[in-house]
Amino acid sequence: MARLLSAGLLLHRVADGRREVLLGHLGGPFWARRHERAWSIPKGVVEAGEDPADAARREFLEELGVPVPDGPWIDLGQVRQSKKDVRVWAVEADLDPSIVVPGTFDLEWPQGSGTMQAFPELDRVEWFGLPDAAEVIVAAQAEFLGRLERGDARTVTS
Repeated sequence: MARLLSAGLLLHRVADGRREVLLGHLGGPFWARRHERAWSIPKGVVEAGEDPADAARREFLEELGVPVPDGPWIDLGQVRQSKKDVRVWAVEADLDPSIVVPGTFDLEWPQGSGTMQAFPELDRVEWFGLPDAAEVIVAAQAEFLGRLERGDARTVTS
């Protein structure tokens, strides 16, 4: 049985002479009071037969509510995160976090109550310098930050 594959896009920019990345804080009650390792690259599941780059584009729009910025994509490769693989590309662009309108997911909450509630997939997004991002991002995804910083990637068309 093949592992689940997720795909996502990591926005990055240079501000005040330092590289920054845009991360989203995971939504829902489990993550509400967590900070470290509770931030993620906007990503989601690649559907059967779907191209991973198309899935990354779709998930960016679904999770942030804004279209993918133009620009060449940098292939940051793939890492294993828990029981799935995650494939990520980076795009250099600026984005104002205040314009983000996150998508939602439904969850029974409180657990066992029979009541379904909608929660944002990402409850907020912020720009982080690479050292700070490495401390808050989901542990497995930190490898993508290192690859971006080291230039261990190749530019591909978007």
